[in-house]
Formats: sequence, C-alpha cells, structure tokens
Amino acid sequence: MPTAKPNSVFRNHNFRLLFGGSTISMLGDQFTLVALPWLVLKLTGDPAALGIVLATMALPRAAFMLIGGAVVDRLSPRKVLLAARGSNALLVALLATLVLLGDIHMWLVYAIALGIGLSTAFAYPAGSAILPQLVKPEQLRPANALVMGMRQLSMFIGPALAGLVISVGAHGDHPAAVQDAGGLGLAFGIDAISFLFSLGSLLLIRVHSDFHPKAAVGSVLSNVASGVRMIWADLPLRAFILYAAVVSVFVGGPLQVGLPVLADTRMDLGAASLGILMTANGGGMLIGSALSGLVGRFVKTRLGLMVLTIDSLVGLTLATLALVHSTVAGAVLLATTGIFGGIAQIAIVSWIQRRVAPEMMGRTMSVLMFTFMGLGPLSAALAGVLLKLVSLPALFIGAGVLLTTIALSCMGSPALRSIGAARIDPAPAR
Repeated sequence: MPTAKPNSVFRNHNFRLLFGGSTISMLGDQFTLVALPWLVLKLTGDPAALGIVLATMALPRAAFMLIGGAVVDRLSPRKVLLAARGSNALLVALLATLVLLGDIHMWLVYAIALGIGLSTAFAYPAGSAILPQLVKPEQLRPANALVMGMRQLSMFIGPALAGLVISVGAHGDHPAAVQDAGGLGLAFGIDAISFLFSLGSLLLIRVHSDFHPKAAVGSVLSNVASGVRMIWADLPLRAFILYAAVVSVFVGGPLQVGLPVLADTRMDLGAASLGILMTANGGGMLIGSALSGLVGRFVKTRLGLMVLTIDSLVGLTLATLALVHSTVAGAVLLATTGIFGGIAQIAIVSWIQRRVAPEMMGRTMSVLMFTFMGLGPLSAALAGVLLKLVSLPALFIGAGVLLTTIALSCMGSPALRSIGAARIDPAPAR
C-alpha cells in the first residue's frame, strides 16, 4: 500500500483492516455469483429452477432486510457483520464440499440459498453503517468511494477469474458428479476461504458502538416503523426509493436469469462467457464510478434528471442484447450499461448519505438495499417462468423497453427531478 498522506483515510488503522478484509471477501463473492447460476443450470437445465433459487435467496433477504437495518442501528455494526459473514462462510464451504463430493441435490441448493439470503439481510445494512463509526466525517466520502471502487474492481476481475476456474477445473466424466463439478467446487471453495480474511479483519477492528452501546428504545419492529416513517416524510427520498423498487421488480429479474441463459445457449465459451459478461459490466461500473464525480459537477442539483436519463439509455442498451450471439458484443453492451450504472450509483448513495442523519443510516440503507437486493430477485422466478413462454430475445427486449418507458414517464415527476439537495433531519426518538 502506498505511503498515506497526513489526511489520508489510509492512516486510519481500523479502515485499513476493513478495506483489506472486505476487498478479498468481495473478490471471493464473485466466484459464487458466477458458480451458483451455473450449478443450477448444470443440475437442471431449467431457467425456471434458476429463477426459483434466486427467489429463495431473495425471500428471507427481503423479509429481514428492514429488521437487519434496525438491529444494526441498535447494536454494533461490527458484531452484526461478523455474525452474518461467519454464517455465509459456513454455508458456502458446505456447498463447495457437497459439489466436490458429487452429493449435491437441488433441495440442498434451495436450503443453502435460503440461509445465504437470511445472513445477507443483516450483512448489507451492517456493511453500509460501519464506515461512519470508523472514519472522521470529512473522510466519509473518500472512504465510501474507495470501498465502492474496490467493489466494482472485484466485479471486473472476479467473474472472469471465476469463469476460468470453473472451465479449467471442470470434469464431466464422473457419473455421480454434476457437469463441471470440479471447477464449481473450487470456485465455491475460493469464496469460502476469502471470508476468513474478512472475519479476521473484523475481529481486530473496534468501533465506537463496541464501547458506547446505544440504549435500546422501543422494539425492533417499532424502530423499523420509525425508519420507514422518516423516509416517507422525505418526498424526494421516498420518490426515488419507490422508483428504484419499480425498476428492480420489472427489470432486475429478467437480467439475473437472462444472462446465464444467454451465455449457456447462444455463446461458445460456456461459463467463461458468463464470467466475461459479468466482468465487462463490473469494469464499466468501475469506470462509471471514477467518472461520477466529474459528471456530478455538471449536473449539480439535477441529479434526478441525470438518473432518469441514464436509465432510459440503459433500457435501450439492454434491449439490444436480444441481437447478441457474440461474447465480445455482449461484453461491450454490458460494459456500457456498467458505466452508466456506476455514475448513477455513486451519485445517489452520496446524496443519501449527505441527506440522512447518521442515527438513521442503517434503516435508510436497508430500505434502499431492499429495493434492489430484496425485490429484484423475486422477479427472477417470474422471468424463469416467462422463458418457458417467450424467447430469450423477447425477454431482453421487453425488459429494456420497459425500463426506458418507466424512466421517460417519470421525468414529469417534480419529486424525482428535484433529487440532489442535501439535508440532515433530526433523528426520531426511536
């Protein structure tokens, strides 16, 4: 690591531990994100089964995400994150073992997916709430930028490595093993090992709430309700979260199911094609994250209009996937959507962090994550069923045109167009 400047966030020992452990863990996560859809397709050959697995992960995540945010606001985010990532490590290690032994069955995949979804419901809000307790307020934005940038870098590097590992380690000649079992088991094993680095760093970190725990006021459910009331009372914030929820439900699912099917049925590199597509998207998001600050100087208070414009263009790009048969062409399109997505993501998260009181950050971020990670995969089950009725190109065209239509129709909303102002409201009493 380069020598840190006097005001650099890297001079903070706790941040260095979190950043290092999280970086390795985020890279490992990409192996499971590629391997799990591939495992389901090799076990069943059925896109509907893939949609059900994604929905099985999404259901507990959706059901407990808001509770997870309230728990984080009541307890130490470090302790919550430690427990959640420890659970994930055990589940992924079990999946790796079962695949390598050739004893994996779909009911086991569903059970493990259910457990992963439940643990991530607590991990995501804890991960977003821990930074304000580790760094100074003036270092919060660069710290977030570093973490988000590394996440995008892992999305750029990880899927390609995962696709390579699955392809190189594949073996399909064992009668009791799923096709590509060797490579799939190795990919899951790499993710399980990566969790150890994150757990080790979290054990060494100390945050403010470890030594000064907040007195619990009211029940967890009442805390959840107060967070939802705060968001509902903030018109621009409410409008954006409702918009994000609609986009996630109608667009997120078709993409989660469609991309693995596209790689499996229309491209010649198999799992490597899926890895390349996901890598291209992650690389685009990394570039977009780097460009976000520059773009933000031009849009200033017109952040909402920028997001809607970006989404309308992304919709057209996604619809073009219907014409793709080449890995290279698909990678170019997904890199383009990634650039747009990276610009919008950094801008929106930074706006929310400036606008919301720190005491409400866990609950606010849990609601935001609920719209993307909770609701999106639920539509994957429907997308899997739709692929039995419509063609893959029709799915991509429908998702892309729908996204563009939604974005353009929302441009007339004053609440969405006004997104960009910073405001910190006093935290509610509970």
